[in-house]
Amino acid sequence: MEYKRITLFAGHYGSGKTNIAVNWALEMKKHEERVMLADMDIVNPYYRAKDSADDMEKAGIRVISSFFANSNVDLPALPQDIYAIVDDKSWHAIIDVGGDDRGALALGRLVPQIVEENDYEMLLVINRFRPLTRDIEGISEVVAEIEAACRLPFTAIVNNSNLGAETTEEDIISSMNYANEVSARCGLPIKMTTVEKSLYEPLKDRIPGLFPLSLQKRPTEF
Repeated sequence: MEYKRITLFAGHYGSGKTNIAVNWALEMKKHEERVMLADMDIVNPYYRAKDSADDMEKAGIRVISSFFANSNVDLPALPQDIYAIVDDKSWHAIIDVGGDDRGALALGRLVPQIVEENDYEMLLVINRFRPLTRDIEGISEVVAEIEAACRLPFTAIVNNSNLGAETTEEDIISSMNYANEVSARCGLPIKMTTVEKSLYEPLKDRIPGLFPLSLQKRPTEF
């Protein structure tokens, strides 16, 4: 896998972007010395990167999250140290953008410097089995909302189609037509297809760009 200095994951609630961001950070840590994971889910989603903060810190990954994480406060607030993403280029940064346009709106404060450096990728996480992203029209709406809010275009797609613990090899294989259709419609390449790690070995030679996932401790999304 190619690693940009800044990797952003965005998509609708329930798409699984947070779990992917956590796993991507852990994988990147195997190759880069200084890795940070920034949680910009600032509007109280029920599953967030902060839930894995202890595991990240044990792995030597710096975690940055909103002061209002896991609270009842619904403000677009960013901690001051999140600006290290653009100010200190010695870090490789993974950003969990959030599940709607408010997280993306907060990200917009960093976008001019991200664009100027031009060492980033913005990944659209899709899941064929989620109600709001199972068709092209729904995905197109999500893309338009996020891109308009943060003023940063998506660069590639992550196919995270799954049914949680009930996901089968056939589910993953059948999702490829859906992912290819989204890719064609949005004009974006497929960066990777994710699978729970128990499905990786049976599928690794059948699906290009397969990325194995370990699930976070809170089993609320894949």
